[in-house]
Amino acid sequence: MSDNRTSPAPTIDYRRRRTLSKVAQNAVILLGALVLAIYVLAPVTWLVSSSFQTEAEIVSVPPHWIPDDPTIQNFEAIFGATEKAPVTYETRSGQDPASGGFIPSTAGNLLPAMWNSFLVATLVVILNLLVGVPAAYALAKIRFYGRDASIYFILITRVIPDIALVVPFFLVIRNLGMLDSIGSLVLTYLAVTVPFSVFILVGYFEGLPDELDKAARVDGCSRFQALVRVFLPLSLPSLVAVVLFTFLTSWNEFLLALMFTQTEASQTLPIILAAFTSDFTISFSFINAAGVLAIIPPVIVAVIFERYIVSGLTAGAVKG
Repeated sequence: MSDNRTSPAPTIDYRRRRTLSKVAQNAVILLGALVLAIYVLAPVTWLVSSSFQTEAEIVSVPPHWIPDDPTIQNFEAIFGATEKAPVTYETRSGQDPASGGFIPSTAGNLLPAMWNSFLVATLVVILNLLVGVPAAYALAKIRFYGRDASIYFILITRVIPDIALVVPFFLVIRNLGMLDSIGSLVLTYLAVTVPFSVFILVGYFEGLPDELDKAARVDGCSRFQALVRVFLPLSLPSLVAVVLFTFLTSWNEFLLALMFTQTEASQTLPIILAAFTSDFTISFSFINAAGVLAIIPPVIVAVIFERYIVSGLTAGAVKG
């Protein structure tokens, strides 16, 4: 008599293939994540590591990812640059980068430039919120003639490259008598960042129920009170995104700062860092140490607001 019972082998093979497929999928994702992490973190790791190396160790082959003899002389040179004699054509021959004693002639401008960058970025963030938040609320919650056209016009301004705006900006700044000043950078950076900030905030405000606005108006709130008391607490994630975008854009911007500033009194950090590469002799260790100082403020801002981004993503509007 033949046995008609079904063999369990096909079921076992299916489960095994499914398990192997899931393991292979997870391995591919993990490998891709590791490759991406290495690609992103390797330059930053080298920047930090080389800032504690001497010039001779930086240019050695193979490169040293971990300094053999860590030194802080590069940072001491930055904070003590104003006390040293400037590098000139006559004195540069005695400055040997390999010995670690070379200091660029513009080294003394680094810390003032960092302050200029921080001041400009802070002012742009504050003014951006003061202008962008009411504009976004009006576009999202107030129905008026030309509303859609205004939103499309804002979007159009973001597709124009910054290089195409340099000449119009320069003519306006020159006619206002604001060349080589902090105000020229604040004004032009606002023109670049406000449209994008409004675009982000409009999308978020439109996602909040209109009933919130109507309920606030019924309770006696004005438009401004409804914005401040109702919508701003709920729009924390978008506000944080605007702050981060505006601060980082203003901190890193190079082209407009190069066009509108000529002296160290108004020059920002990217301009001074670029000047280090055009000196008589390039000191990679000094430049990397300056780069480490340059990334500290953006990292601090990102760390401070990170928890607000995570917690604010779950913020609700109407609770039943």
